Amino acid sequence: MWIKRSADYSCNEDPGGSKRRCHRASRNLTRRCEAQIPFGKGTSMPLHILCISWGTSGNLSPMLTAGRQLRRAGHHVRVMADPAMRGEVEGAGFPFITWRRAPTGCKADPTDHSDMRDWNRRAIFAPAAAYAADTFDEIRRSRTDAVLGLDILFGCALGAEAAGVPYAMLSPHVSIRPVPGIPPTSSGLNPPTSPEEHAQVAAAAERIVTLMDGFLPLLNRARAGLGLRPLARTFDLYDRVDRVFLAISAAFDFEATALPWNYRYVGPLLDEPVWSKSELPAWPATKRPRVLIACSTGAQNQTELIQRIVRAVGSVDVEAVVTAGLKVRLEDLPATENVRVVPAAPHDSVMDQVSLVVSQGGHGTVSRALLHGLPLLVIPIGRDQGDNAARVQVRGAGLSLPPTALEAEIADAVRWLLAEPRFRAAATRLGAAMRADMDAAGLVPEIEAMAVAPYAPTRAQARERTPA
Repeated sequence: MWIKRSADYSCNEDPGGSKRRCHRASRNLTRRCEAQIPFGKGTSMPLHILCISWGTSGNLSPMLTAGRQLRRAGHHVRVMADPAMRGEVEGAGFPFITWRRAPTGCKADPTDHSDMRDWNRRAIFAPAAAYAADTFDEIRRSRTDAVLGLDILFGCALGAEAAGVPYAMLSPHVSIRPVPGIPPTSSGLNPPTSPEEHAQVAAAAERIVTLMDGFLPLLNRARAGLGLRPLARTFDLYDRVDRVFLAISAAFDFEATALPWNYRYVGPLLDEPVWSKSELPAWPATKRPRVLIACSTGAQNQTELIQRIVRAVGSVDVEAVVTAGLKVRLEDLPATENVRVVPAAPHDSVMDQVSLVVSQGGHGTVSRALLHGLPLLVIPIGRDQGDNAARVQVRGAGLSLPPTALEAEIADAVRWLLAEPRFRAAATRLGAAMRADMDAAGLVPEIEAMAVAPYAPTRAQARERTPA
């Protein structure tokens, strides 16, 4: 549904579903009405919000940033995540809950991305019922006024829908659901300017829709187990949630011709993870330009690519530091005279001291570099990295190379980015626009609003739709 959000909400409206679910939804809506939580800034009483993350620290960090924003506004936040993330969650001061039925570790986030159909089945759809059950049980266990879940957790959205609790998807990257006017996720395409390019973008969007619809039986089976009506298309799930928060800057994203009624840009969520807050690496006393090589926090079989990058940058007249992150072993990276490898470092502080960032193109690293006015060399290996690379290159804020790039090609790109001032000027302009977006972001008031009036008329209509 590509329409403007209606302001005509009703706390008495129940969009339907099983009798059991209706009764639960009615009780939850009554409690929110009795709380008399107003729209706008602040609430008359704190909300209890369940934040749900998935996978590794790269996904958890934006969720914890959102949690901190909510906590500063006076709300109570608890976090459900993989057991490996307990230290990071508790280090941020949040109560931690883990999964009882849903998969964890590599079973939740498979490292093999060679077959994306199989990856989507294993990561998103096969465990959807387990994620739904864990979410539903946690909502029943402890008061929950709203749920904020990572967008890839389709099953968690089902659990909240069955419990009658408002739900928001948090998307710390470009939209997974195709949006008119924007090349679809994982395509790495630029905005179309010719009939041929428009056809290419449309075909890429249709491939994603078709891929996701192939899992519709699994998703509808999970819905049936909760007494929920079936969906006609997999992406119809997005019409049944109250908000989809794009945790990216509108200035960074390509411009859409239309946005769904419940989409909101809330800007990058970039608090640094606790594990990265180590001492700054010491730089040699030279006048060479300084470069940061930032590895991904996710497991993407990236070691060979990082090895190639290190050897390439080692051949350039620069000083460089590599932050290996959690998934690349230090002993697997080659030692060079001018490249030092560290497990982690606070990227904000390091970026204050460098002139260039080399990255696989994760949204967090790309956004942080641009906010520091730094040009980027992006070498994407999967997921949304190619999409971020396309946006960097179109904006003139850096260059992109394929993951098969030779060492000589990487070295030449580094030299060009350091020698040509227009890249840094473009990165500075884009970073300033992104900063303005972040200053105007409204994630907290949006969650407060949906906790009061979770069922917009458009969502009620979406819930009533049945497959043709």
